[in-house]
Amino acid sequence: MHRGGSLPGGRIAFETWGTLNAAADNALLILTGLSPGAHAASSKSVPESGWWEPMLGPGKAIDTDRWYVICVNSLGSCKGSTGPAETNPRTNAPYRLEFPELALEDVARGAACVLDSLGVDQPAALIGPSMGGMSCLAFAALYPQRARKLVLISSAASAAPFAIAIRSLQREVVRADRGWAAGNYGGGADLSTGMRLARKIGMTTYRSPEEWRDRFGRERVPGGPSEAFGAEFQIESYLEAHAQRFITAFDPNCYLYLSRAMDWFDLADHGDGNLQQALNRLQVDTALVMGVGTDFLFPLWQQEELARGLSDAGAEVQWCPLPSPMGHDSFLVDYERFCPPIREYLGSL
Repeated sequence: MHRGGSLPGGRIAFETWGTLNAAADNALLILTGLSPGAHAASSKSVPESGWWEPMLGPGKAIDTDRWYVICVNSLGSCKGSTGPAETNPRTNAPYRLEFPELALEDVARGAACVLDSLGVDQPAALIGPSMGGMSCLAFAALYPQRARKLVLISSAASAAPFAIAIRSLQREVVRADRGWAAGNYGGGADLSTGMRLARKIGMTTYRSPEEWRDRFGRERVPGGPSEAFGAEFQIESYLEAHAQRFITAFDPNCYLYLSRAMDWFDLADHGDGNLQQALNRLQVDTALVMGVGTDFLFPLWQQEELARGLSDAGAEVQWCPLPSPMGHDSFLVDYERFCPPIREYLGSL
C-alpha cells in the first residue's frame, strides 16, 4: 500500500463492455467517483441501468461497438472491491479501522492489476470523473507509459481547501454518530444519522444554487412539516430523499477511507512538491480536460490549471469549459453538453 502496510488477498471488482481486439489496443479504462460501483452501464449479463447509462453503450459517446470498456470499482469501496467492511484474513473479523491507510495511488494500483489480468498493457485512454480523475492522474504518475491519453472530468490535481473542509465536516458527523463506536460498529448497527447528514452536506455541493433556484424556488412541502422544525421546503425533502437512499448503499468506514484519500491526494507529491514537475514526468500525449463554471467543489480554475500544466508538459490538450448550470454532478446529468466533446475526443483516437 502506498502509505505503508499490505493487503493480502485484495480483490478488485470490475465490469467490461464490448470486445477486446486481437491487438488488445482498443481498451478504455474508467475510474469512478467516490460512491459509484463498477456498474457504469447495463449489459446482457447485468441488465439494470448503470450510473453512466446515457454515456456508455453501442453507438453512444463511449461507443462499446468500437471500444472494450473496463470500469473498476475503487479499492476501499464496499461495492465488490476489498475495503474496511471486508473480512481481514488475519483475524477473520472485518478490517474496520485496521484496514491500511488508503491512498488514490492504491486505487490506481488496483486498476493496474485488473488491466494485467485482462492482458491490456496500455489502454487507449483513461477516463475519470471527479475522484476518478484524481485516480487517473495517480495511475499516470505510477505507470506513465500506460497512460498516454486522459479524459479528466470535473477533477483536479489536488483537493481545494473548500472541498477538504466539506469532506472533513462529512467525516466528522459520521464519527460523531454513537453507532459508529470508534469504527467498531457491527452488523445491523444504526449509523443512519451520521451518514444521512454527511450525504446531505455532500448534496449541497454536488449541484449549483442556480439549478436549485430554477428547480425548487421556495416551493413548500405539501401539508407542511410533519414535526416541529421538520422539512418545510421542497429542497429539504429532496436532500432527505437522497440521504435515505445513500445510508443503505454505502458502508460508513469505506466512506471515511475514500473521502480521506481524496483529501490526501496531491499530484505534486510525484514531482518533489512541484505540480508542473509532476506533470512533466507524465508521458501524456493528448488529453481532454472538462469542467463547468458552476462547480464549486472542483472549481473550474482547477481544471484549467490541469489543462495548462499538461500543455506546458508537451501534451496536446483540449480544454473544454462547459456552461452547465448543474454544478459538480453535471457529468452525471447534463449529457447534452458532456457527450459531444467526449465522443469527438474518443473518435479522434
